[in-house]
This record gives sequence, C-alpha cells and structure tokens, in this order.
Amino acid sequence: MIKLGLVGEGIAKSQSPDLHERLGAALGLPVRYDLVDSLGVEGFAFASAIKTLRAEGYRGTNVTFPFKEKAAQLADIRSEGVQRVGTANTLLFDADGLRAENTDYTGFISAYRHSFGDGPAGDVLLIGAGGVGRAVACALGKLAVSCIHILERDSARAESFCHDLNAMGITAECITPEQAQHALPHWQGVVNCSPIGHINHPGCPIDTAGLGAQHWVFDAVYIPAHTELLNAAYHANAKTLSGVDLFVFQGVDAFRFFTAGLIGAEQINPQVIPLRTHYVEQLVTSAATSSS
Repeated sequence: MIKLGLVGEGIAKSQSPDLHERLGAALGLPVRYDLVDSLGVEGFAFASAIKTLRAEGYRGTNVTFPFKEKAAQLADIRSEGVQRVGTANTLLFDADGLRAENTDYTGFISAYRHSFGDGPAGDVLLIGAGGVGRAVACALGKLAVSCIHILERDSARAESFCHDLNAMGITAECITPEQAQHALPHWQGVVNCSPIGHINHPGCPIDTAGLGAQHWVFDAVYIPAHTELLNAAYHANAKTLSGVDLFVFQGVDAFRFFTAGLIGAEQINPQVIPLRTHYVEQLVTSAATSSS
C-alpha cells in the first residue's frame, strides 16, 4: 500500500481521497489517502506537517489553498511548471529531496480542450492571483489568450502577478471591480480562481449582470459543484467549465507522479474519461437533481 495526503485549509469535504483510492483500486494498487486540515489548528506549521508526512512513510502529498506558494518555496527540486508558475500543488518525497510539481497547470489545459476544443481563450477576466490563479494564467498562455484582466484584492500581489505574466510574454493588466463590470460584456472568458463560492467562503466573486452567451466561464471551486457564478453563467447561456473537470484532470496527473515506477501511463490513460464521468454524475448531475 502507498500512503498519500492532502494539506490545506477547510478540506474536510475534499473528494481527493476518493479519487486517488478509486484510481488505485481500479489499477490494482492499494492507496491510503489522508487529509491534513489546518482549519482551526492554532499555530499550524506547513513545513512541519510536510516533514511529518515524510517521516511517516508517505510517498507524497497534494497541497491546496493556502499553501501552494509555500510548497514551491519549500521544495529542493522544482519542475519547469513550478518554476514558471511559482506555485506547487504536488510534493513528492524523492530520494534526492523534496520535489515539487504543478498539475493545476496541465490539468486546466486538458480540461479546457476537453470542453471547448482548440478555440482561443480570447480576453479573459481572471479573479484571484493565488496559487491556482497563477497556474491557470500560465495555462491560458498556451490557449491563445488575448489578454488576462486580473481582479485581485491585494494590489501588491496583483501588480507582481501582472509583471510576471507580461515578462513571460502573456499580456496582462490589473483592473478594478468597476472596470471589470464595465468591460465584461466585451470579453470572452471569466475564470474564478479565488476561494469565493466555496462552501467555506460562500458568495459570488463578481457582478454577473454582464454575462452572456458570448462567454465561457470556469470556476475552480468544485464544492459545491454548482457555485453562484456557474449558476449565473448557466442562466446567461454561457458555456461553463466546472471545477470538477480541473479536479479530475489535475488529480490524475498527480497520481501519475505519485505512482511513477509502479504504474505506467498506458494503464492510467484509459481511466481518465470514466473517472470524469463518475465525478460529473456524482458532483454535478446529482446536485442538480437534488436541488430541483
């Protein structure tokens, strides 16, 4: 049996244990996946938590809000994706040291293309400049984005983020909520990478009055699957991409890293679409049925 984990805040309802244990069972590899939740833990120390997992024989751990930047900084070895994005959501306890990967980046590209094909991302409003925001922004750079309009409460973080993206050749600008509300009807994409909409941070991150059929909308939040933003997008006839998609595609990529040397890609690849179908039915379809 291999032991894996997830470190984050407010993760009690995470589906990650089910995903990794389900994948392991389908492939004949027993997996135990544990949650390390910092919510309500006074003086929680991220570095100490990682050190403990390693000492207890874990093969690696996923990392989520609000520790993705700390994960990248803590690592001894950083993949190209981590170096580009500046955050990590997967840590591997290798013999050579702590290795960091970012599967939010690869997962978003796969999820976007699965739902929208090869169509260009266009002008995109991106809400939230944290770990997943940085990963998705870099992914948008691979999806023919015209400009990323960044809406972030922390102005210093927003400016730094904008500078980094432009330095990579990805056109970006910082905007205010008022500017976003005015220009939204003229843009193509809306991406929520803030925690607003999560079960622990309820609400909607923007004024959705400007949403229309010309938009595609993605919400990184998947608990609940039907966020206020995605509900508004649906009623505006916009195309939508659920956080469930990112959850599945990034999760499978992390599983590939965790099981390298144990399970080959040719065994994992056929599991991806059935796994996505399962979670769409469980988190999206069933949620819609129960709320109707």
